[in-house]
Amino acid sequence: MGVKRQGWEKTTMKILVLGADGYIGWPLCLRLESLGHEVHGFDNYVRRLRVKEVGSNSAIPIAEPDIRNNIFEIRSGSLKYLYELDGYDAIVHLAEQPSAPYSMQNVRFACETVNQNVMGTMNLLYLMKEQNPDAHLVKLGTMGEYGTPSCDIPEGFIEDGPMKGLPFPKQAGSFYHLSKVFDTQCIEFACRTWGLRSTDIMQGIVFGTRTKELNHPDKMTRFDYDQYFGTVINRFCAQAVAEVPLTVYGGGGQTRGFLPLKDSLECLVLAIENPPAHGEYRVFNQFGKIYSVTALAAYIERACRNLGMMARTKAIDNPRIEAEMHHYEPRCEKLRMLGYNPNWEIWEEMEAIIEDLIPYKYHINKKVIYPTTTWK
Repeated sequence: MGVKRQGWEKTTMKILVLGADGYIGWPLCLRLESLGHEVHGFDNYVRRLRVKEVGSNSAIPIAEPDIRNNIFEIRSGSLKYLYELDGYDAIVHLAEQPSAPYSMQNVRFACETVNQNVMGTMNLLYLMKEQNPDAHLVKLGTMGEYGTPSCDIPEGFIEDGPMKGLPFPKQAGSFYHLSKVFDTQCIEFACRTWGLRSTDIMQGIVFGTRTKELNHPDKMTRFDYDQYFGTVINRFCAQAVAEVPLTVYGGGGQTRGFLPLKDSLECLVLAIENPPAHGEYRVFNQFGKIYSVTALAAYIERACRNLGMMARTKAIDNPRIEAEMHHYEPRCEKLRMLGYNPNWEIWEEMEAIIEDLIPYKYHINKKVIYPTTTWK
């Protein structure tokens, strides 16, 4: 697969992945390398430390950094010490604190989240301006930036009426989401002011354990399930395997967009290999299908029955301040125009996760699943 835009073609690219040790970053590096690109990784490994600090672990064991570096070399360091950007065709920015509940624990963690995410992005933008303004910045954002407005959600910009072309309003639900909103504003400004180019990925909730590159124990990517870093489907699957009730927050009507890990990689590759024009800031809403939390719990129960297991659901007080019943109609057209076609069934993906977790049932620490951090 090569890059094709306005008559220009380049079969291989030099790509820097920031956050290369992460849940998405690690398999993305392996995928890009398998496609023939020259890929460089960068990570400070702080995610491993944060997960340990909250008493959790990766349910599926992952290789230590020195072992991973024998498979794919990852340079270690903080973004503020990143100084070599010359020559890269694309820079994929995944190096941020990714958890809303982590950011809501107290002032320390809120400030830590905002500082890491916003200052890291600012350092990166200035380095690109000074060293490599032609590079394509692919930044992983979140659909959570939009909130749940009572109208359809476009891909980044208002599409009709007198305000056509203006950024769609954001209504972040945590200090983490607020940090991503500020990232978005900074990147759009840098493209408009300095002529940089960027694809801002508003990604839905990612789940899953399998991609074609994760084919050896030393290549497995991390799998978090705790209250801070475990996304809802991954957390539910871990709860089912550990034989604890699925914790549905509140009424369970919260509705979001989801996509498997394998689709996240596919979409990111499509964005990387089809860059925007110089000076262009574009937004892709990135998800496959939409489900409510209640529906997800029912699908987990179905997946468990198919595997000869049983899962139970327990509604608990919602620790978050969020609408539990709401309109949710986001657009997701640009990636489909590039060829993305979500072709999967949710319960089959859940079965695969559960099957992969069963051998590690006793790695799951039940004490870190129940939410203790609240928004109130």
